[in-house]
Amino acid sequence: MTRFAFILHAISTRDVARKYPITCILPDRLVEAILARMSAKEVSRITGIESPTGATTDGWFVGCTLTTRQFVQQPESKTVPKVVEAAELAQELGADIVGLGAFTAVVGDGGREVADAVDIAVTTGNSYTVATAVEGALRGGHVMGIDPEHATVAVMGATGSVGRVCAHLLADRVERIVLIGRRKEALEDVAGEIVGIGAGVEISLSPAESLQQAHLVVTVTSALDAVIEPEMLRPGAVVCDVARPRDVSVRVAEERDDVLVIEGGSVRVPGDVQFNFDFGFPSGTAYACMAETMVLALEGRAEDYSLGKKLTVERVREISALADKHGFELSGFRSFERAVDDEAIERIRERAIECGATLGDARPIDGGV
Repeated sequence: MTRFAFILHAISTRDVARKYPITCILPDRLVEAILARMSAKEVSRITGIESPTGATTDGWFVGCTLTTRQFVQQPESKTVPKVVEAAELAQELGADIVGLGAFTAVVGDGGREVADAVDIAVTTGNSYTVATAVEGALRGGHVMGIDPEHATVAVMGATGSVGRVCAHLLADRVERIVLIGRRKEALEDVAGEIVGIGAGVEISLSPAESLQQAHLVVTVTSALDAVIEPEMLRPGAVVCDVARPRDVSVRVAEERDDVLVIEGGSVRVPGDVQFNFDFGFPSGTAYACMAETMVLALEGRAEDYSLGKKLTVERVREISALADKHGFELSGFRSFERAVDDEAIERIRERAIECGATLGDARPIDGGV
């Protein structure tokens, strides 16, 4: 059996308080200072994953003791060694491959430095995250009655490893793509890669203006705080938020009942999986980045996979096919940690039309990437 581990970290000090309640009365900076001095921790044992092929795997969640803010604000000379420490613990536990979650996948040249430091395989899980983000956005568009062939899609964080490949995969499926980021030259590079594939391509340094044009939004930034506010979205828009922490402000849920915001990268895991740790998802489901590590373990491929700043379309399609083979599938829509059922979607559609959106009939979905 090929075994896996997956590295988690606290999004904020609120997550720390769930395990150590006394920390809720301490200043955030003090809690983070304590975390920085703690060693990597085994969080839980994962069992029960079984493919329809008969292959099985099990593994561990491992905790890297830094928060998102520490990853963003501290130099990599401090953050990368903490991730390496967690990967070394995964190796000691018996994992053959380790996945890097959230900001542990961002530092160290997109996981390459961690891979160089340990004797087991490493992946960020970003390839399967891309596949599920694109599928989720298109499914959201279909249930809202948006025809992708006549739609404008905005990719927030388009110059990052996930955003860039999302743009590639959407370029022949939509009418127009707006690439949004902070650096004009980097955006022009991505635009140059996809010009001529099918969609008209534009770049933008102004999310507030460009998002108002978009029927579909895929947002994958590495921002510390929310970057999408209620006033930025057009009625009837579908937003697939793949980022952690979220890119979409909670104000959108409170103030915009005419847009559909869905969490990207949520998949059902085959078998009777027991995570033995509550990371906010329903039983039997996981983030796509976690699932990529499981898929590779089930396939017996303990090899470095989604590393570096540039993913490939070929790898995204390969991991998507392997996930299908082993029984992983996109789970139902979720928004701000709540399930979104058909009645909720119909209410959003009706409200969007009242607010001036022109939506077609909801249709069956052509899935896949």
